[in-house]
Amino acid sequence: MIKHESRAYFRSLGSHIAMTRKSRGMTQAELARAIGVSQQAVFAYELGERRVSVLILAKIAKVFAVPVEEMIGLTKSARMPKGRLSPRAMRHAERLQGLTKTQQRFVIRIIDVLESSNSR
Repeated sequence: MIKHESRAYFRSLGSHIAMTRKSRGMTQAELARAIGVSQQAVFAYELGERRVSVLILAKIAKVFAVPVEEMIGLTKSARMPKGRLSPRAMRHAERLQGLTKTQQRFVIRIIDVLESSNSR
């Protein structure tokens, strides 16, 4: 059971994990497989009902290809676009929404791979 003082932190962390997972088109089950826990554990992490260990947090950060500091809120993501999307980017986003969930996850993974190779 999580102490009252820690509950707000783990809720915030869980919310950030859920938001990041969803933005990548990933299901709880897919994240669970990637980090070696059950889907129920991911569900509990995202609700803030279970503590996220440092080892699990490192695995989650690796799956999302972000620094651990970003996951815990010490740094801001460089990925977040500033301002509005360009009209061209909006058209691409609309086309992406027209794809099946499986196709969306595939496209998002391609973008993640390209982005991580550019940052090296």
